[in-house]
Amino acid sequence: METRDLRWFQQVADGITVTELSWIEGTTQPGVSRALARLDREVGTPLLHRSGRTLRMTHAGAAFKRHVDAMLHQLDDGLAAVHQLVDPETGTVTLAFHSSLGTWLVPDLVSSFRADHPEVRILLRPQVEEADTTVRARSDIDLELSTVRPHPGSARWARLVEEPLFLAVPAGHHLIDRDEPLDLADAEDQSFVLFRPGSALRDKVDELATRADFTPQVAFECDDLATARAFVAAGLGVSVLPSPRAPESISSTSVHYLPLTDRLAVREVGLVWSEERQMLPAARLFHEHVLKRAT
Repeated sequence: METRDLRWFQQVADGITVTELSWIEGTTQPGVSRALARLDREVGTPLLHRSGRTLRMTHAGAAFKRHVDAMLHQLDDGLAAVHQLVDPETGTVTLAFHSSLGTWLVPDLVSSFRADHPEVRILLRPQVEEADTTVRARSDIDLELSTVRPHPGSARWARLVEEPLFLAVPAGHHLIDRDEPLDLADAEDQSFVLFRPGSALRDKVDELATRADFTPQVAFECDDLATARAFVAAGLGVSVLPSPRAPESISSTSVHYLPLTDRLAVREVGLVWSEERQMLPAARLFHEHVLKRAT
């Protein structure tokens, strides 16, 4: 089978008309039609049928297209890999990251990398802070900056930094006057602003509360650090959060970050990648840069 015929079938099956395809490819409509008919003969059954003025997939065509999509995707990855071996400085890196890292870690890593590799394209994919990684062997994510270690065997992990977690309280809170680090149990009578269940930070706070032998009274649940800090600043509860790493709209005098005694009151930030997914040269350049930058 001709790769060109497969690509033409894929495009027509995706909704491009034969007229549009012939114009895009710089060929004739009969030439496209002959290619599609040739593919039918090679497969042994019609893959497309006419519905009005458009061509639609038959059941056989729909089954065949799933494999054509996968094969052409692998082929394009291979061609990209060869191109990047010739010139890795013009490649593309897809980087996922937990949203709370977008104000400090991601800008630093991307800007410092681009200073040395200005032609490499970085595609950014912010993620909600789920208690699992989005890196998979078949995903389109090259690397992920995550606050949670992946399950054993699913991906590789390299720790970059460890962030201390604090008890965040509003201005004027009575615990601010304490001179020593707090046991989290000192706040067991407080209402808490927490991340939603299933997030990495919520799992960590639940773990710390269990170690302190109490269950937090949940006042509000939210999805991001900025919202949690705003709710604390408004006096709607206390929370367990990392301290801000970048200037924010919330004044530092509105939220106070009190150190905790528990040695596990930290969250790790690491780099995640899949060993089962081929890391193309541009992604490997960025991988090496991140690990070097963290040391």
